[in-house]
Amino acid sequence: MLRDLLYKTSIRAVNGDTSISIPSLHTDSRTVSEGSCFIAVKGTATDGHNYIEAALEKGAVAIVCEQLPAVIKEGITYVQVDNSAAAAGWMAHSFYGEPTSHFKLVGVTGTNGKTTIATLLFKLFSSLDYTCGLVSTVQYQIGETIIPSTHTTPDAISLNRLLKQMLDAGCKYVFMECSSHAIEQQRIAGLQFAGGIFSNITHDHLDYHKTFDEYIRVKKSWFDELPKAAFAISNADDKRGAVMLQNTNAKKYFYSLKTMAAFKGKILDNSLAGLHMIVNDTEVHFKLIGEFNAYNLLAVYAAATCLGKEKQNVLLQLSSMDGAEGRFDYSISPVQKVVGIVDYAHTPDALLNVLATIKNLRQGHEKIITVVGCGGNRDKTKRPVMAEVACEYSDKVIFTSDNPRNEDPLEIIKDMEAGVGVVARKKYISIADRREAIKTAVSLSSKEDIVLIAGKGHEKYQEVKGVKHDFDDKKVLGEMFEMLEK
Repeated sequence: MLRDLLYKTSIRAVNGDTSISIPSLHTDSRTVSEGSCFIAVKGTATDGHNYIEAALEKGAVAIVCEQLPAVIKEGITYVQVDNSAAAAGWMAHSFYGEPTSHFKLVGVTGTNGKTTIATLLFKLFSSLDYTCGLVSTVQYQIGETIIPSTHTTPDAISLNRLLKQMLDAGCKYVFMECSSHAIEQQRIAGLQFAGGIFSNITHDHLDYHKTFDEYIRVKKSWFDELPKAAFAISNADDKRGAVMLQNTNAKKYFYSLKTMAAFKGKILDNSLAGLHMIVNDTEVHFKLIGEFNAYNLLAVYAAATCLGKEKQNVLLQLSSMDGAEGRFDYSISPVQKVVGIVDYAHTPDALLNVLATIKNLRQGHEKIITVVGCGGNRDKTKRPVMAEVACEYSDKVIFTSDNPRNEDPLEIIKDMEAGVGVVARKKYISIADRREAIKTAVSLSSKEDIVLIAGKGHEKYQEVKGVKHDFDDKKVLGEMFEMLEK
């Protein structure tokens, strides 16, 4: 019944019968079916309140909204709520049988590292013989079944439908990236979290959040809502690591490479062979590379420990694991031994981390050649910073297209070029065609040089003018390596 779904939503007024049976929920009027409930959500691009009439024409019998329409139709139930987006989350969770009350759900938020942490947790608990679920930027996964992802965190109704599928498949643990957009837009409202992890926070999404303080506030608001029974894990080495957990009711834990913490790590060696570390009092070798992955591994170790898993076994399993696709994903050309690295780094801090890691890995004579672009219709303020970071840490840089979306790639590149100082101008060239840019980078390389292809990572497409064209950085890099060896 509708009234059962409305439990825990903040209702201001009801007009009509709430004892009616509801076969489905919708926030998109185009998907509405006969007898269903339409929830009018105010989005960033459109306002669902403008589509109430369209939903009624398609057979909706119940409307949940923040503002009641001017005309109230007989036989239709109208429920006015404080926040339609939050109501959609709570209602969807109830509609699908509150799946997160039946398994352990762990969320991961932060600017960088979310995908790797969530993916490693999924792999770790799967290796411990649990059926697990994964909701990530790269893919959604239910046990061994892979579902291509559409968003880092789907809309509330799609997300709860997915979580119900995970429950039905016998999942005991689910690991989910919680993007700032998803938190702000209430897509995760109503979910019961067993724990939350904070990786770091740096410059990103300011096209949406407008200010860095607002971006921080949104991330923090999720931890503020975690229950007492949950755990909250944060990076003590991040400037905002302590602030994130300031007001949480959950049990607090910190991980660190630089200060005292419940989960302390120390890097003994960092090379292409992997990370050699001490984790608390145990010496361990991991396949993953780079300081940023040392933090990711500590976060995973901390979460597994908080979930009651045996520490030595956790470290043993983690030691043999690869990371997520498109995250410091490297290959070496057979003859010239050129190292090619594909990475999702699309923020200044992520790019800096990857390039700093590469700089530490090289023996001294190798050139670092970086191919980088910036996405269209996204935060413009990071473009010159990305360019500046690329030029500072590379010997040669090629500015190119990322996903230009509805912007002119040349204009995006101009925004990037504005961040390059006089001294560094000889370091870069601009090639809008991404394939040509990768080809040029490889052709400029000499024996044992390092070529970084940054920005798209796991993505298998390039979005231009609303159309997604097939494009895979790793595949293109492999083709160029073949040409190099001929």
